[in-house]
Amino acid sequence: MPADRTSLRRDGGTLRQSIVGLGLAAAVFAGWLAIHVYAMFAFDLTWRSLPIALVMAVLQCWLSVGLFIVSHDAMHGSLVPRGDAINGAVGGALLFLYAGFGWHRMKRAHFAHHKAPGTRDDPDFSADHPTRFWPWYKTFLMRYFGWRSALFVCTVVAVYWFALGVPVEKIVLLYGMPAIASSMQLFYFGTYRPHRHDDAGFADRHNARSERFGSVVSLATCFHFGYHCEHHRAPNVPWWGLPEARRKTLQTEHKA
Repeated sequence: MPADRTSLRRDGGTLRQSIVGLGLAAAVFAGWLAIHVYAMFAFDLTWRSLPIALVMAVLQCWLSVGLFIVSHDAMHGSLVPRGDAINGAVGGALLFLYAGFGWHRMKRAHFAHHKAPGTRDDPDFSADHPTRFWPWYKTFLMRYFGWRSALFVCTVVAVYWFALGVPVEKIVLLYGMPAIASSMQLFYFGTYRPHRHDDAGFADRHNARSERFGSVVSLATCFHFGYHCEHHRAPNVPWWGLPEARRKTLQTEHKA
């Protein structure tokens, strides 16, 4: 009987995690799609409307980060626990939408990152520039934004500009710039700050550190991915569960 109750609690937790995860994923995707469609096909970009356009671009940058974070959860199976098919479908679709990324290639690279974080065998890390943002970011881009991503972006731009008549300034400001800025945001808060080398070193073999941001700032910067040490220690925890994991770490440190 106790084993049955444990199984029920586990199944209930799995169901809740799946519902919350898919609900938040749908909200992020719907927000991104709504702004994208409105910006490309309904919004009138003028000098007077430029402030509104900039706000939309910033919000679209943040939502683009969210698309990637949701696909990241799908890689770890924390979007839908024990739902490999759903994780693959959702994660693959969002990665392709984000920048034409391939699901299997990105998943292999990400697990290689978890296997040897912050070392020369880590595809996310620059062993030659472990403290310098721009050289490391350049290496990061060259490893992940290959010809398939370039072809995807060029195809989207060509279709919008030549086939659908979307003004090029709208494509640049409301599609291109948010996409580029989101890659920098993901890299800075999700890779560079957590794994950069400094005199303080790291707490354990994960070679990762966590931000001391509050939950609101953590959400705004990188969907809580700044709580990076917690993520590496428990990759099965979804992005929206990382603040609680961080609180438990701080409580443990305080008691110690």
